[in-house]
Amino acid sequence: MSTEEINNIPIKLVECPRDAMQGLKHFIPTDLKVEYINKLINCGFDSLDMGSFVSPKVIPQLQDTSIVLDKINPSPDTKLLTIVANVQGAREAVEYDSIQCLGYPFSISETFQKRNINKSIDASMTLLDRLYNIAGNRDKEVILYLSMGFGNPYGDLWSEGLVEEWVHKLNSNFATTIIAISDTIGCAKPDQVERIFKNLNASFDEIEFGAHLHVLPNNVQALSEAAFNGGCRRFDSVIKGFGGCPMAKDDLTGNMPTELLLSWLESKDIQHGVVRESFADALDFSNQVFKSNI
Repeated sequence: MSTEEINNIPIKLVECPRDAMQGLKHFIPTDLKVEYINKLINCGFDSLDMGSFVSPKVIPQLQDTSIVLDKINPSPDTKLLTIVANVQGAREAVEYDSIQCLGYPFSISETFQKRNINKSIDASMTLLDRLYNIAGNRDKEVILYLSMGFGNPYGDLWSEGLVEEWVHKLNSNFATTIIAISDTIGCAKPDQVERIFKNLNASFDEIEFGAHLHVLPNNVQALSEAAFNGGCRRFDSVIKGFGGCPMAKDDLTGNMPTELLLSWLESKDIQHGVVRESFADALDFSNQVFKSNI
């Protein structure tokens, strides 16, 4: 994809309350989740990663995703996304007309894939074949999260070339349309981020690449700018940076804070489509949602 083509692509912002909530031990009341997600829908994000269809034993916080979906007020302007990790979850998710996207975490680290999904990489490839069929039959889109996309702490093989090899393999097998390159442990460096996105965009015209970055407060701007300069136009983020990976070595590492991402975009006069008044309301309301976990 040429620089001119990339520059003409509008920014897509994906707010991820699911990522913020999933690891919390204190259960957030369902009605509070519904009110919060409705406020986020009103903000005008391109997409909202709002829940998951996984075993409640694994993620008890999100056991009420189906109830939340029944109560919220979807908007045609914001796609709703839920994470799935098996065939049963995918079948449940596609039954909801309000869900447009199914997300699947695919790690290029064998160790992390087994820890996160309890499946090997080979088993995940087999599963993905079924997930794409289930989603395709109901006109849903599959979004792959390429986790450990910037390195891993296990000593598993990793290189920038390996990232590109996996993108090629996934695209060859499933004709995937969206892949979010995920910095699961907050290890990415700005020059690395820019180079990886630049190389991927140059090699795969048909794929929309997103950035799902776990960050420290002091490197938000550098990493955002690096991804943008590499041609990334899809950014995942979370209000106040809640959530993140529990395996991150630094307790300060969390998700990309949405308010800081918006500030950076506005400082560069980059249009993002989020309604600032509605966002301020959601930002303020987040204190009620996460008050027992702040």
